[in-house]
Amino acid sequence: MAAAVKEKVIEIVSIVKEYPENLQDKCFELLFKEFPEKQPSPPEDGEKGQIEEENLQKEDESQQEDFSEKDLHLKARKFIQSNKLTMDHINRIFYKEGEKIHPLYHDLKTTKASESQLRIAMLQALKNAMDNGEFEFNGEEVRVECMLHKCYDAANFTATFKNKKECFEDFTKYNKKSPTIYLSNEGTLKLAEVIR
Repeated sequence: MAAAVKEKVIEIVSIVKEYPENLQDKCFELLFKEFPEKQPSPPEDGEKGQIEEENLQKEDESQQEDFSEKDLHLKARKFIQSNKLTMDHINRIFYKEGEKIHPLYHDLKTTKASESQLRIAMLQALKNAMDNGEFEFNGEEVRVECMLHKCYDAANFTATFKNKKECFEDFTKYNKKSPTIYLSNEGTLKLAEVIR
């Protein structure tokens, strides 16, 4: 068991080192969650009660809920209204757990890597807008999520953004050191399509 975990950590660390230092912790966390343990060892008899108690406590702490309009930033509410979307659309994509926003989607409804990348970027922009009102995303976080969804195309990652530059505000080229990208008006229309 210990050898399997060690092997997993070594593999993840080698992947994580390819990313900027400020994203390495997040990348490690996401990738570590993605790799399931092979065969967890069963707990000792004395540990069973403690583990069950901890699990019950975690269930109480995790309040998974749908969003209501009051949970969203005003700009996100205006976006939903102006694009004739509903809260039901949002609740099919995200749920909240305390103050955190989590995705519900697993299938991006496309087999093209470039389209998957754009949809991930759009959905991350929506998630940020729900929280802070800014329709923006971090390109490096999109890269990590593309890897998790197994749609990462390293050779064309930056070209995908450049080919759809009309969807992004003042976009000329992708910069790994400054990866924040804002959606343009056309980008928010594309986002509405993705949500539908």
